[in-house]
Amino acid sequence: MDGIHTIEQLEERLSEPTPGVLEVLRQCPGDIAVLGVGGKMGPTLARMARRALDQRHRVFGVARFSAGNLPAQLQRHGVEPIRCDLFDRDAVQQLPDVPNIIFMAGQKFGTSQGPELTWVMNTLVPANVADRYRQARIVAFSTGCVYPLVPVASGGSRETDELGPPGDYANSCVGRERVFTFCSKRNGTPVALFRLNYAIDLRYGVLLDVALKVWRGEPVDVTMGYANVIWQRDANAVALQCLGHAASPPFILNVTGPETISIREVATHFGELFGRAVRVTGQEATTAWLSNAGRAHQLFGLPSVGVGQLIEWTADWVKRGGATHGKPTHFEVRDGQF
Repeated sequence: MDGIHTIEQLEERLSEPTPGVLEVLRQCPGDIAVLGVGGKMGPTLARMARRALDQRHRVFGVARFSAGNLPAQLQRHGVEPIRCDLFDRDAVQQLPDVPNIIFMAGQKFGTSQGPELTWVMNTLVPANVADRYRQARIVAFSTGCVYPLVPVASGGSRETDELGPPGDYANSCVGRERVFTFCSKRNGTPVALFRLNYAIDLRYGVLLDVALKVWRGEPVDVTMGYANVIWQRDANAVALQCLGHAASPPFILNVTGPETISIREVATHFGELFGRAVRVTGQEATTAWLSNAGRAHQLFGLPSVGVGQLIEWTADWVKRGGATHGKPTHFEVRDGQF
């Protein structure tokens, strides 16, 4: 594939529907609402849905839209923005009837300073949504952080493993899953819990975090020495395809790439591509937050873009001075305090 040199090219790639998405949206017809569309993944996922969906149906992007020109951007691509604070139960009740819901709202960063807000956003907001859309299919974004740290040699946590993460953020994400599970069982709502590990958009992600440190001559901490990543277009596609697997009790799916990447090796690779020395600190721990996404790969195939290509694209993006979201993933954190 050719390089990616502009934001327009990047967003075009990230929002291109796969054949699987086209097929699932034929099987699950009707309007789609992306709740929490203002996050890092939401705009391209909503745009992918719009590109794949029959023109008779609508795609809504719901968020507070507190700043920026995202509503206008969404409109240009056929996504209808709706301003709504999902914590406001009455406002949620006024949202349009929609048979397909992608729930992406949540809070992670700032948890250590205000854990109570994180718990509210990650548990009470899902309760509002699950009650309003009890008759819809819901794909609820979650995280691989709901699992405990596991031995690197284990190959990662599986969907059947016990949950037991450190820290308020990850535990509130377990709470989010419990709320959706309770409402799914009580109301018969078909739900899919989408446990994602580190989507890669060249403007953010674990690879960008490492690349920028190498580019700037900053030390790369390898204590959290391993991670899983997936190209965001592939993650978007799997999320939309999960509409066809939503069930009661919920369908649960780990979503990430097949590789366990070494942070030290990735940093070394970036050093070679940049022609710069790499400064490494720390020593790899024997455990990490890792997920086994074998079930997703069996259902939907392997991701379309591998880690090697993602590293090359990211390096080129950094060398060109490409825009970033300025939001580090903090993948180095091991105690769950974000």
